[in-house]
Amino acid sequence: MVVPLSDDTLALPGDALREGVVSALREALGAQLLDSLIKPNDDVWVRVSAEAWQQAGRVLRDTVGCDYFCFLSGLDWLPSPFGKGEDDPTAPAPERSTEIVPKIEPGYAGGSTRFQVFARVTNLAKHFGVTIKADVPDDSFAVDSWVSVYAGANWHERECHEMFGIGFAGHPDLRNMYLPTDFEGHPLRKDFPLLARMVKPWPGIADVEPLPGGDDDGEGEA
Repeated sequence: MVVPLSDDTLALPGDALREGVVSALREALGAQLLDSLIKPNDDVWVRVSAEAWQQAGRVLRDTVGCDYFCFLSGLDWLPSPFGKGEDDPTAPAPERSTEIVPKIEPGYAGGSTRFQVFARVTNLAKHFGVTIKADVPDDSFAVDSWVSVYAGANWHERECHEMFGIGFAGHPDLRNMYLPTDFEGHPLRKDFPLLARMVKPWPGIADVEPLPGGDDDGEGEA
């Protein structure tokens, strides 16, 4: 169920608990709340502007009562130019499109840029969670850090910066955690070449060993 954001739809049908999340963000952020989706009695997703990213975190913490930070990461909506893991490595490579289709590929609550940052927070007392995301601006390629809102966001933002290249303004220390300091590229971007898969077929595709008890498990053979 897509929740419209016009002023004449303040009463949203179906799930008062999650409707209250959207209403609280709308009241605090106004037009900076860009989109939302509620699955009644299940879950809620919201998308805010990059400028309102940190403020939205504070609203979720202080007004909505989401006192537990679950995770933060990035999304790259570019279709992979290298194909999928299920592709047959022995077949000719198909012609691939790298066009990003707005409002179709960018998941629940939409999106308008290739990269997004998203996070999950939970209200432990009322047992519900909120997934929030924001489009990463193409010019600055950064959003404000959540470290001052949720301290646990610290290493999640470091990982996101390292793997996607997304910046977090105000973060105290965005050093790499996994890769050498002089490593070039960001491994979780869709256009980052995974050389191991280019050198030989992905082992999940070729020469798969049959499961025990199957027709080809070799029972009765010498």
